Amino acid sequence: MHHTHSKITSIIKIMFIRKLYLLCGLFVVLNATNAQALSSKNEKFIITFWSPPPFTSESLSKAVIEGFNLTSPDEYRLDMVSKSGMMSMLKNSLLTPSTIDTSEGRAKLDLLINRVKDHPSLKAYYITDEPKASDFPGLAKLVAYLRERDPKHFAFINLPPIYASNTQLGVNGTPVHAYQEYLQRFIEEVNPSLISYDHYHFFKTGDGDQFFLNLELIRKFSLKHGLPFWNTIQASTVESNWRTVNANELRWLVYTTLAYGARGISYFLYWGPVTYGGGGLYQGGIKTPLVDSAAVINKELAAVGSILIKLDSMGVYHTSPLPPGTNPVPVSSPVQFIRPENIILALFGRNNVITTFMVVNRNYKIPVLTQLTIGQGVIDIEEFDRRTMKWRIYQNRKGQVISVTIAPGDGRVFRFIK
Repeated sequence: MHHTHSKITSIIKIMFIRKLYLLCGLFVVLNATNAQALSSKNEKFIITFWSPPPFTSESLSKAVIEGFNLTSPDEYRLDMVSKSGMMSMLKNSLLTPSTIDTSEGRAKLDLLINRVKDHPSLKAYYITDEPKASDFPGLAKLVAYLRERDPKHFAFINLPPIYASNTQLGVNGTPVHAYQEYLQRFIEEVNPSLISYDHYHFFKTGDGDQFFLNLELIRKFSLKHGLPFWNTIQASTVESNWRTVNANELRWLVYTTLAYGARGISYFLYWGPVTYGGGGLYQGGIKTPLVDSAAVINKELAAVGSILIKLDSMGVYHTSPLPPGTNPVPVSSPVQFIRPENIILALFGRNNVITTFMVVNRNYKIPVLTQLTIGQGVIDIEEFDRRTMKWRIYQNRKGQVISVTIAPGDGRVFRFIK
């Protein structure tokens, strides 16, 4: 995925029109009971980035060591990516709706597809970033065209965040209503295989107020339509009002996204040119301290993601104080908190049976100690050890009261033993 100046321009515009706190009456209560299953035993959790490094064996090897598994080459670099062990999201100027408007364009696109569709590294075709609703008819035709000729690989389209303006969305209405209409139209008209979006949360003046609201809405539409979703997270300072993300904040972005059932995470940016005003894990080709932090987190992400991607997201709840758009832990939850300390509770399972839960520290500055109880019929709980990739009996349990200490912005995954 290559970040263009048009994306930078659009972000500058929407940062000046960020919305005020949203009315509580507009918040969406999510229900995953009737949701379609999104898990796949054969899928790998995607860890990728915008603005890839130069396509050299050395750069790709570094990215692999850092835990990334997908990049965005042109067709002439597919072999190099394949040798590195990474997957490819193909970029090509023919992958645009106008191409299929002419017989000559369709012929060229057909030749491209035939050349790449059987390549072992190919995962997807990159189409566009942050389209307006008025772009959907053309995108729908292109997505259908690609799907017909290569059903094994999906077309990638990245959507804007909830704080995008109505002008950028191409949809009128209040912020939540406009964004929901935008998502619904995108899914109904374009018929995508995936929902991907971005949201940038950390500013020099403080934190944004719509991060969880955005996650809630994306998760809602993901479950409703049986589509996996990816989140593009902040790892740069390409905007003058963005602050440099530290290791705990980066971990917070990853684990909160995992709690909502994402199937992929993309870092914005990886290779940050100096012309962007600085920013990125690498800035002007120079490695930043955040690279090593990302590498550690990515290793954990691959481990935890390998467990959660096989499960369905069945509920996401917050303890007080509730962030805008979120829901409290219901009395029906099999996990209840005696000592709630800025916690996210995520429930996962299969076939509408909850088997696994995740607790995330919503505070990225300090660790928290929380106490919880589990429902009847549970003999014990096991924790997934992301270092050994094995489940182990959780040792800190005393009766039905379980004490869990969670590092800043971190998450821990447990499963029920019945």
